[in-house]
Amino acid sequence: MAGPERIVCLTEETTEWLYLLGEERRIVGVSAYTVRPPEARNKPRVSAFLTGNVKKIKSLKPDLVIGFSDIQSELAAKLIKEGLNVLVTNQRSLSEIQAILRLLAGIVGQSKKGEELLNAWNKKLKRIRQRNLQKRKVRVFFQEWDEPIISAIRWVSELIEICGGRNIFANRSGAMAKDRIVSVEEVLKARPEVIIGSWCGKAMDRQWLATHLASTPAIQAGQVYEIDSAEILQPGPALFIDGVDRLEQAIDAARSH
Repeated sequence: MAGPERIVCLTEETTEWLYLLGEERRIVGVSAYTVRPPEARNKPRVSAFLTGNVKKIKSLKPDLVIGFSDIQSELAAKLIKEGLNVLVTNQRSLSEIQAILRLLAGIVGQSKKGEELLNAWNKKLKRIRQRNLQKRKVRVFFQEWDEPIISAIRWVSELIEICGGRNIFANRSGAMAKDRIVSVEEVLKARPEVIIGSWCGKAMDRQWLATHLASTPAIQAGQVYEIDSAEILQPGPALFIDGVDRLEQAIDAARSH
């Protein structure tokens, strides 16, 4: 069998990708937040997002640990100090996400299958873009967190454009989370027509929105939608399979309201 045989996945998207590639037998540990696919929850859970059980991870004798983002840098450093092989990626755009998925498919000897899946998803994105090209652009506020208010990461901003929307904070989307913090005043000034919430790890608080953003066209028209963070904020298969569909549905609803 080519590549690593015992992989620990510190975030969900790697787990889902390996299952889609038919390589789930290699996975020996997953994130506690894993919900896709459901059967992956039967694997040993070894980490949250910021922290992990280093002792448990080491006991699984992984030959590769895979993580995502600068936020996991401290956990990655601890694992490296324990002598483990660690791969942490920092993808932010759709093209970067696909490049990492190609890399991971190659690592487990499934480049052909990986490319087939990516090609299918790219065709889907092209179809969505084409059917929304001539439609009116809808002003979208995509919210990742409430205190502080964090706006959309780059790949979400790109998907919003593909779906016929316009991210009101698109000029900040390429930055790290701390650089995507916005104020209530900025959101009110931008007058979003639809608010789409995906609050990492907790349900969107509609009362918070009603209290802070009451004067926006979105709140006044009742155009508020929620997308499960597992479907849109994981840089992997879920956003191509389900996340982009949820975005398009919300933007379409706001446009036709």
